[in-house]
Amino acid sequence: MTATLARLSLVQWLSPAFPTGAFACSHGLEQAIASGRIGTAAETASWLRDILDVGAGWQDAVLVSLALRTDADPDALDRLDALARALQPSAERLAETLDQGTAFAATVAALTGRALPARALPVAVGEAAAPLGLPAAEVIAHYLHGFAANLVSAAVRFVPLGQTAGQAVLGGLHRPIAALAARAAGAGE
Repeated sequence: MTATLARLSLVQWLSPAFPTGAFACSHGLEQAIASGRIGTAAETASWLRDILDVGAGWQDAVLVSLALRTDADPDALDRLDALARALQPSAERLAETLDQGTAFAATVAALTGRALPARALPVAVGEAAAPLGLPAAEVIAHYLHGFAANLVSAAVRFVPLGQTAGQAVLGGLHRPIAALAARAAGAGE
């Protein structure tokens, strides 16, 4: 597979059109909007930067990075998946990552013919993406961009931001996402 085809596969897998159910998950964004903590594009961008830097975004980025390094060792992937599950702060967040990871793995398996077990989403993404041979920082950046895009889509609907403001928020996250992906690519257990 060429690098271009590998990138296109990854972009497809991490796009909003990929059937993982991510559209139904807001990581608490809806509650923050309802409580009045988020009501503008600037507040949305700030909240998203926090989620990426010190919340689920960073955690998932490190998990994707580690999953990319397992060389398809099933035992290592099982241990990493157990860690990913243990790191979830609530039953709802655990269900979210497992439901999305299961849907992701099943769809990638159907498209590629590879056997991919149900796992927490970041571990499933790392396991699926490892054979693509793309740089870890690139895979992680695409993962984080998809994560952020899903939350921006929710903000567009619930703040409401409007489409252009939502795209401006997402565009403003590109540099932080790239920096976070580079940092996570070198992270250890």
